[in-house]
Amino acid sequence: MVSTDQTTSQTPLQFTQMTLAGSGRLSRSVTGGLARIVVAAVLFFLMLPTIVVIPMSLSAGEFIEFPPRGLSLRWYGEFFADPEWLSATLFSLRIALSTTVAATVVGTLASIALVRGQIAGKPIIQALSIGPMIVPHIVLGVALYLVFAPLQLTGNFLGFLIAHTVLSIPYVVITVSAALQRLDPVLELAALSCGASRPRAFFSVVLPNIAPAIAASSVFAFLASFDEATVAFFISDTGGKTISRKMFEDIDFNLTPVIAAASTLLVGVSLLLMASVQTFAKKR
Repeated sequence: MVSTDQTTSQTPLQFTQMTLAGSGRLSRSVTGGLARIVVAAVLFFLMLPTIVVIPMSLSAGEFIEFPPRGLSLRWYGEFFADPEWLSATLFSLRIALSTTVAATVVGTLASIALVRGQIAGKPIIQALSIGPMIVPHIVLGVALYLVFAPLQLTGNFLGFLIAHTVLSIPYVVITVSAALQRLDPVLELAALSCGASRPRAFFSVVLPNIAPAIAASSVFAFLASFDEATVAFFISDTGGKTISRKMFEDIDFNLTPVIAAASTLLVGVSLLLMASVQTFAKKR
């Protein structure tokens, strides 16, 4: 406890400094509390649609409703028993897996060239490499349709592969480029000075250090392809239909809880992939 003599012996300047320090701590405490409330509110509104769709998929009724009147796994059975849903799902998986490989390879090579290479017009190339992420997908959908239609690439595997690879490359370029920029170039120079060739130095030093970033970017590329819906409206037809296109068609013509079941499965796949990336990163 501060004695009366000590309190009265303080100068006005010291008293003012102590008062300002106390008010500063109070202000930071209030600001921190408000920030936590705002973050919690934003997360709640972001997660609410995803959380709500899960009980809707377990509805025992004939139509989508919340809260469900009863619980049942009927609509998951309907999903796996419907050949159209299975065909759309398998088609999406084929495209997403192929897109993941193509986008990861092309995006990683582009990142190495942009970060380590001496290229004329590098800022322009960097801007173009992430352009598909910036341009609205509906604009890309129209452009791709106008290009693909004369070439008969609408509704087939190759057309979707090209389109989704273009859409997924920016995720790989951004992620891998960031990892390469954080990597100390001295490590590669040390390997070269020890007699390693440049390819061996890359595969022995650089690649292991950026492997977590490549793995994460491949997951982003897969999800960008598997969940894509806007461009699919323009380049798909009855012969080639993704699960996202199938979901939107059923919303218009056959609104049943099977749509919620499909949405829940998509959420589950996304969470599983993100968890696997986190586990891989921790092990690294």
